[in-house]
Amino acid sequence: MADIRVLIVEDDPFIAMDIESAVAEQLGDSVELIVVESVAEARRMTAKQLACALLDIDVVDGKTFDIASALQETGTPFAFVSGSAPHEVPATLRDVRFLRKPFSTREIAAFVKSAVGARALKAVRA
Repeated sequence: MADIRVLIVEDDPFIAMDIESAVAEQLGDSVELIVVESVAEARRMTAKQLACALLDIDVVDGKTFDIASALQETGTPFAFVSGSAPHEVPATLRDVRFLRKPFSTREIAAFVKSAVGARALKAVRA
């Protein structure tokens, strides 16, 4: 099992694949990508130890703000990857990194690299 787990909450399969590719390119085969399309699934996955998370705001069963708050409480780095407007984010979450769709895969990779940290990346590539 991978030491680095990245949660991706995205209900559009094509966007999810783009995000997966960007993360896998940055972290290689040693990363476990957990891709879910709903708040309910994301809630179950946040029980696992995560290196970071990428959250769409609007998914099939609601908004991911509760998931974001839970990640914030545990100190898990995360970013919103959304077509929503940044001002729609609750005030308590406005300091969170916001990657607006359409995003560049470079932006995704840079966030993940920063969130996971150089030390973890060296361990993965060793």
